[in-house]
Amino acid sequence: MADPARARRLAKRIGTIVATAIDHEIKDPRLAYVTVTDTKVTNDLHDATVYYTVRGADLDTPPDLESAAAGLEKAKGVLRSKVGAGTGVRFTPTLTFVADTVPDTARHMEELLAQARAADDAVAAAAAGASPAGEADPYKSPRDAQDEDERRD
Repeated sequence: MADPARARRLAKRIGTIVATAIDHEIKDPRLAYVTVTDTKVTNDLHDATVYYTVRGADLDTPPDLESAAAGLEKAKGVLRSKVGAGTGVRFTPTLTFVADTVPDTARHMEELLAQARAADDAVAAAAAGASPAGEADPYKSPRDAQDEDERRD
């Protein structure tokens, strides 16, 4: 079993090699908007998982995840050869490409936070002109009430 620190260093190196190869060496138009976000390597250094995101050609165009996944699958052999040449490890890890869901999850969380802020603002606006239904301090004890009556006298 390999050192986990070595696996992290190898994962970082693999991510750099794959990202550089996608940007500069692989001429597949389906990979034009692919960005490598993270890489994980198993502790035995035999399997690497490369996480990626895909953006649209412009802000109005949704990303084409299916064609990007097909392009990465087609380029998997070339990318593995580049990783083997660039890392110098005895066994070149197999590459698995997984679409990264973190940006979508973050966007969903931001939407939920915006809804919560709007609900808080609505409650604060409703409470701005409100007055207590009973006494100002509903948690008074009977002894506090007696002390207050004595002070008034």
